[in-house]
Amino acid sequence: MEYIYLFFVVALLILAIADLSVGVGNDAVNFLNSSIGAKVAPFFFIMSIAALGVLVGSIFSSGMMEVARSGIFNPDQFYFSEIMIIFLAVMITDMILLDAFNTFGLQTSTTVSIVFELLGAAVAIGIIKSISAGNGLQDVGNYINSGRALAIISAILLSVVIAFTVGTLVQFIARLLFTFNYEKKIPFLKAIWGGISVSAIVYFLLLKGASGASFVKPESLEWIDQNTGRLMLYGFIFLTIFFQALIMLFKTNVLRIVILIGTFALAMAFASNDLVNFIGVPLAGLESYNLFMSDPSINPDTYTMESLLEPVRTPTIYLVIAGVIMIVTLVFSKKSRSVTQTEIDLARQTEGYERFSSSLLARNLLRLGLDLNKFFLWLLPGSVLRWINKRFQPPANNDNGQIGSGSNQNAKEKKNLPYFDHLRASVNLVVASSLIALATSLTLPLSTTYVTFMVAMGTSLSDRAWGRESAVFRITGVITVIGGWFFTAFAAFSLAFIVAMFIYWGGVVAAVLAVAGAFAIVIKTYHLHKIRARKRKVYDEKQELEWNNENIMIACRRNIKSTLAQTAELFQMIIENLVTEDRKNLRKTLKHIRELNLRTKELKADAYVTVQKLKDDSIDSSHYYIQILDYLREIAHAVNFIAEPAYEYIDNNHPTLTEKQQQDLKELVVMVKSLLLDILKILENNSFQKINEIINQQKDILAYLQTLKKKQLAMVKAQEVGTRNTLLYLNLMAESKNLLLFTVNMLKAHRDFILFKNIPNE
Repeated sequence: MEYIYLFFVVALLILAIADLSVGVGNDAVNFLNSSIGAKVAPFFFIMSIAALGVLVGSIFSSGMMEVARSGIFNPDQFYFSEIMIIFLAVMITDMILLDAFNTFGLQTSTTVSIVFELLGAAVAIGIIKSISAGNGLQDVGNYINSGRALAIISAILLSVVIAFTVGTLVQFIARLLFTFNYEKKIPFLKAIWGGISVSAIVYFLLLKGASGASFVKPESLEWIDQNTGRLMLYGFIFLTIFFQALIMLFKTNVLRIVILIGTFALAMAFASNDLVNFIGVPLAGLESYNLFMSDPSINPDTYTMESLLEPVRTPTIYLVIAGVIMIVTLVFSKKSRSVTQTEIDLARQTEGYERFSSSLLARNLLRLGLDLNKFFLWLLPGSVLRWINKRFQPPANNDNGQIGSGSNQNAKEKKNLPYFDHLRASVNLVVASSLIALATSLTLPLSTTYVTFMVAMGTSLSDRAWGRESAVFRITGVITVIGGWFFTAFAAFSLAFIVAMFIYWGGVVAAVLAVAGAFAIVIKTYHLHKIRARKRKVYDEKQELEWNNENIMIACRRNIKSTLAQTAELFQMIIENLVTEDRKNLRKTLKHIRELNLRTKELKADAYVTVQKLKDDSIDSSHYYIQILDYLREIAHAVNFIAEPAYEYIDNNHPTLTEKQQQDLKELVVMVKSLLLDILKILENNSFQKINEIINQQKDILAYLQTLKKKQLAMVKAQEVGTRNTLLYLNLMAESKNLLLFTVNMLKAHRDFILFKNIPNE
């Protein structure tokens, strides 16, 4: 019997290591986004500061472990065998859930995750116990500490509004005081700001750090609590004088220091507060197993777990090991960088890659915001508006951590620019740490992820980072992330509930399958993340290219060849699958067509950036480039408009095409594919002497299409075909005609571009 529970414990410890990896990958955004986004130091140095904060914070986290032992459910109401099932279900669910969010680059609250996983698993076992005792569902509440979970959720809901509002107001005031040209402002203002900022961060460290340390004596904690105000005042005075001296003697950028200290503080807070979310459950399981093994006479099905109600201090060695694992993950995890990049993309000052599309709710919220903006514009005097606008005007050049829009920079220089400036980064850290400290002092539970993310969104909105070009996409992103947090609660509860039930009824076999399935899902999402990361890398590489007439022509030729080669194959596959009524392969073909459409759409979306990078004398080149992209987009549309009605026809089991129609369509495929392949040869040789032959081929195919159309109308007159057949066939003729016209027009545009600029071959 003990071997079964030994497997449970080993599985919990392995899952703890995996959960630490995926957990820090998600929460890294809390303390990395400001320093990385503002690029205050080399990436390695920022990671070193964060790693040190994580290590220190992990040592201070001992006092937070109680939530996993008795904070959500009542352990004295469960037997040892049931407790182990609950713990295993929680860890399996946590790893799957957090890894899924990491894969898609979305933040989620690890606090909400662990709370609802514990709740879901405990409710599952509680229902089984209550029904087995013959009490139905009326005793389920006896097993759950529901008040704790409700307190956490209500505090999180409130923190979303407060964090966003305070972040917006503080950033607005800070920008009015310092503007974007803060390097030229009065030095003592920066010293005062630095003193306020670091004092707030130190206050945060004292409350969040020292209170959880197992080695800090109670009398020391009491002294800190009684003298916090005095410590803050003295600290502010000393720091202000110290920063003023640094500015006067060494021209030091105080904001860099503030940001790096804030990074350390939030990293420490993450480890000290959230480490319980990853190792609290496995350590509680290990302790339960040790108690079970201490007495051979214990029956796992009757031994209740009152011992988990007793206070415990986690051995420091466990905390240090956990801290080291988190540091290694922090340095090497690519998924953590994806999560961090999401928040940076949503908060950056400049335009660029938008990973979220528009949504109905975002559009309505944006319209509401624009209406409110019009009201305030009407309300405020013109002189006040002009003064405010002047304070919020970004500089033309980019230096000292400032964001501008200088057009004289090359792509490499723009890549190295910060996403937002040091002032906003410092506000992010100070406001987030202060709000978390305030909530802690009031013993209000909250999610550090909620607070840091919403503060960052508030400061970016206040800083006018959400312009009309990108606002709807940024709002959609924020809604997606917030929705993801609430989805976390539902998914965590439901999945943990199901897994706990599965293990309870399936025993050790089900437990093995559940653990293996969790790791299989993580491996699968790893490959999915690689695909997403590759797409982002391709986008970033395109942004770094220095465009001129020659390489834009090379890019055009490459895109045309790729599109036409795919079009030739896809057109043939559509007709063949339609004729043979192969619904399965036609559905696969549709998938490839949608990928082609997406690629041409992305090319069109990148056109603005490409044209902007071309030299001022390249207006004609830009015209030809845009024209070619338009034709590529229309070709992809035409293929899609052929495929979708064909699939719908087959999917609805409409009558088979007549033998004559099948023969005519096969002949059409031969003619169209021959034309496209001949165009590809012309592009390969970069010689347009045979373009008249292509035009003649096009005319022959168009005439053939006209003949097919007349044949169809004759069949309609003779009542040889039905309505659905006719609609499909006529649509196929029309879209095939469009495909031919767009293709040849694109070839002509490509020829004109080459003749205009005399561009050499690739």
